[in-house]
Amino acid sequence: MREAARGDAGKRIDLLMVAEMVSPGSRVLDVGCSDGELLDLLATRRGCDARGIELSREGVNAAVARGLAVIQGDADVDLADYPDDSFDYVILSQTIQATREPKKVLEQMLRVGRRAIVSFPNFGFWRMRLDLLLHGRMPRTENLPYSWHDTPNIHFCTIRDFVELVDEVGARIERAVALDASGNRIGFNAPWWVWNLIGEQGVFLLTRREPDRS
Repeated sequence: MREAARGDAGKRIDLLMVAEMVSPGSRVLDVGCSDGELLDLLATRRGCDARGIELSREGVNAAVARGLAVIQGDADVDLADYPDDSFDYVILSQTIQATREPKKVLEQMLRVGRRAIVSFPNFGFWRMRLDLLLHGRMPRTENLPYSWHDTPNIHFCTIRDFVELVDEVGARIERAVALDASGNRIGFNAPWWVWNLIGEQGVFLLTRREPDRS
């Protein structure tokens, strides 16, 4: 199985894309922060006040060992405890497919943060489609490495699915990036169906849609 695409200093390219969307000096909550690689990137390169919540004890321990402010928590439950507009950004990186109620989690993110950033593996990626067609089994990739019977991922989605969810929760896409299998950006002017077919991952910066005052 191939290695995840990495950029400068060995950082994962999808995390570099997420960090690029965050304004320097912002207050950030990383939900499902794993071992804190993104939090460390935000703190050291963007000067952010970066905090995290992580479900696994192993992830929390690894992040705390880096000197990061991380607590154990569940995205499906614990976001409800945060006040409105507690953070400038709430990030959910490669995690939305593992939540029990993705729509509710996204709504909570947009309540707690002024902006939300979501990255996820695209199940509509052409290699996934081809693998399923040729082999008749649930595909496995670097971004979705688990067998069907032991995966934590319970809500697979495509880029097209996510765009429809964004519209359903009443959010606005402020910026979006699709990455191919080599970590290259797919042209911003490409139609959604191209992103959905050749984008292995999607990274979306969202804001709440302003109410219609007319």
